[in-house]
Amino acid sequence: MTINNLRKIQKILVANRGEIACRVLRACKSLGIRSVAVYSRIEKSSLHVEMADEAYPVPEHEMPGYGYLDIAGLVAIGAKAGVDAIHPGYGFLSENPNFARASVEAGIAFIGPPAEVISSMANKREARETLRGLGVPVLSGTSGSLDGSADIEEQAQAIGYPVMVKASEGGGGIGLGIIPGPERLSRALRRAGSASNRAFGSDDLYLEKYIPDARHVEVQVLGDKHGNVIHLFERECSVQRRHQKLIEETPAPLFSNSQRAAITEAALTAARGIGYQNAGTFEFLVDPEGKFYFLETNTRLQVEHGITEMTTGFDLVEQQIRVASGEPLDITQSDIRPQGHSLEVRICAEDPDSFLPSPGLLSDWSIPSGDGIRVESGVRAGDEVSSYFDPLIAKILIHADGRSAAIDKMLSTLRNARIEGIKTNVPFHIKALESERFQDGSYTTQLAAQLTAPPS
Repeated sequence: MTINNLRKIQKILVANRGEIACRVLRACKSLGIRSVAVYSRIEKSSLHVEMADEAYPVPEHEMPGYGYLDIAGLVAIGAKAGVDAIHPGYGFLSENPNFARASVEAGIAFIGPPAEVISSMANKREARETLRGLGVPVLSGTSGSLDGSADIEEQAQAIGYPVMVKASEGGGGIGLGIIPGPERLSRALRRAGSASNRAFGSDDLYLEKYIPDARHVEVQVLGDKHGNVIHLFERECSVQRRHQKLIEETPAPLFSNSQRAAITEAALTAARGIGYQNAGTFEFLVDPEGKFYFLETNTRLQVEHGITEMTTGFDLVEQQIRVASGEPLDITQSDIRPQGHSLEVRICAEDPDSFLPSPGLLSDWSIPSGDGIRVESGVRAGDEVSSYFDPLIAKILIHADGRSAAIDKMLSTLRNARIEGIKTNVPFHIKALESERFQDGSYTTQLAAQLTAPPS
């Protein structure tokens, strides 16, 4: 697929690092767009720096990763380099409305939703109420801030234990706690508020019904600046540790056609209702009875976007650039006809049992290649994996005609991978993929905990 009208975007700053920076840089190269990378002081020889046409150091901070959060500094780099657009990747500033706004105010297109759309979904509590108003199913929970509320205990009782406390401005499991009964409520609220305040500068919390054995299913959407919105079907993301995804697949196993139709229509209703533009994901919890409830919106490209690309044949990064350049979608809903089955595992530099980080020198790095195997990596043999950044170093994606064949191909790929010098979660992935509940598709968000629990 080629883009015929990219005069508006001829040079892109990739405001990120690691494997997602490399992914966007590959898209730029394939489209003939000049690219600009940024790097911290410990990443001068990183793969993403080598891949870009130009590279600039991020603003100097005490911690190397903080430079990727410097809005003014990154926009200044973009202006100095003469870029037409900034791609934020995921993480860091990708869902920060101030970054989107500052980019546009500097005359640089932001490859993502407009700042006001990002803002509308940034506060998780307010996003719940917005989508509830659009008729999208939402779990029972508190609608207002808990700060200063005198009847928190009554509200929790009305929801029904167990409940979860969540940070309204949060993400990544920060400020999240499961409360089994009223005796734990006060302490959980104090801990969640403290964690949220440290991470997000806000102690705004809300309560939500906790579903112990739920599935996590998300819907990929894509919208343009002309009011067109489509979905690219769903992804199953239930294999998680500490609320961080580890394995994703599409289509979701054991999902009926009626469930699929209902959840994708709910995502489209939400996207249209908030005027969504660019790539994004609406996430849902699915209870044991098969009912789904809105969880949150990720107003950015997802880590796991590649499995949707493999089943649909459409390049989401390319589509992001099209939308940012002002082009209408050249894809209609009827064009989206997924084929086969796709799996992704996230390769993280961490202990496979404790999930603690495992930084160090990557002395050997070799992942099998072949038909239906795609590796998205930000490292090479000889690279130093730092403790300053997220432990995700690569993703392995598999596509096959059916789910069983995809699982078998992924297992073969993992068993033949050579990763030396650091610990990774590859052994966990093999254990998970071999487990009975994954094999039959009946697994839930409890699978990782079940597989890593000490023997009784």
